[in-house]
Amino acid sequence: MMPPNAQHTEPEADPELAAADQAAADQAAADQAAADQAAVDQAGVDEGTDIWAGPRTPLLSRIPGRDLLTATAGLQRGTLIAGLVLVAVFLLVAIFAPLIAPFGFSQQADAQGAFPALAAPDATHWFGTTVGQLDVFSRVVFGARTALYVIVLSVLFSIVIGVVLGLVSGYLGGWIDRLLVLFMDAMYGFPSLLLAIVVKASLGAHLKGGFGGILAAAISITVVFVPQYFRLIRNATVAAKADPFVDAARVTGASSARIMFRHLFPNVTSTLPVIITLNCSEAILTLAGLGFLGLGIEPTAASEWGYDLNRALPDVTNGIWWTAVFPGMAIVAVVLGLTMVGESINEAANPLLRTRRPGKVKSNNPSSDNPKSDKPKSDNASPVDADADAQSRAAYEQNGRESGEQKDGIQ
Repeated sequence: MMPPNAQHTEPEADPELAAADQAAADQAAADQAAADQAAVDQAGVDEGTDIWAGPRTPLLSRIPGRDLLTATAGLQRGTLIAGLVLVAVFLLVAIFAPLIAPFGFSQQADAQGAFPALAAPDATHWFGTTVGQLDVFSRVVFGARTALYVIVLSVLFSIVIGVVLGLVSGYLGGWIDRLLVLFMDAMYGFPSLLLAIVVKASLGAHLKGGFGGILAAAISITVVFVPQYFRLIRNATVAAKADPFVDAARVTGASSARIMFRHLFPNVTSTLPVIITLNCSEAILTLAGLGFLGLGIEPTAASEWGYDLNRALPDVTNGIWWTAVFPGMAIVAVVLGLTMVGESINEAANPLLRTRRPGKVKSNNPSSDNPKSDKPKSDNASPVDADADAQSRAAYEQNGRESGEQKDGIQ
């Protein structure tokens, strides 16, 4: 027997054996980790995905506007493509105007001498010359750049001002909403061209020169567009602020500014692309109207299509057509292209206006196209489907017999 004060001691483990066991366990864990990583890599290769970058998408699917093209069909797709081509040509001409135009927009002579006045189109002057000895082709090309500047500035100013005011008015409500709605309705009641003329006339004395004239024209068009963006965003905000995600943001303690610009903004601006494209075409028409009335950009500061049409009025009565036809064709082409793109976007986004692709929709039930057909099922039909059809046919015959018996009893 052991003495009562004796302590129980464990036998000493062999250090070499413990080290060998630990090395074997580490090796097994490393092998398992390598096998798991290989399985993950193989799964990513098989599914065409990257474990770090996410699902791999084809290069064609990342082309801007591809989803819009695939959402249209038939005449709608043709209209969209034609509009995109016209807009692309307009952008290329505007961006590379100094490289495309053979002369400056206010140049009246070259190394060979002064340009002839009212010269017909020829190899040197493709669109002819004006009464002021200016090359019409060069003025049309540089006019595209002026129009692009005015479009970008006016639409950008309109979006910033109209969207912000619409969010504030629709979300906060109260007297701010009433005041802004009253002011915007008053502005919206004015004819657009008349309002632009008033603003341009008031700014003309303060903003002069090339960029000053472009900025003044852009501001005058912005005043016309702001009520449209305000009303659109305000109405969408009033409808969206009652949704559960806004209540959830309030519960979490989010501020009004965060709710408006972080939560509401992405949900109320889905229709902006349509109105932006339509406003771009309207901006060109308004700019041309201002220039035609003599309130546009100074002719020596920039080329403008509306001013060229005004100067071409006396020429048309004398049979000189080229000074008015080419600037007018430029206006028509750009406005037509932007309008076609805007209408196509609207039709593609609206399920009621979207054109469906031609084709017959396949049905899972082979007899759905001809319910009265008594043709036997194909051999590929499953036994479950055959039993279900037999039960349906038996129930139909039973109902027919019962209805016949009921008619005989009534008679």
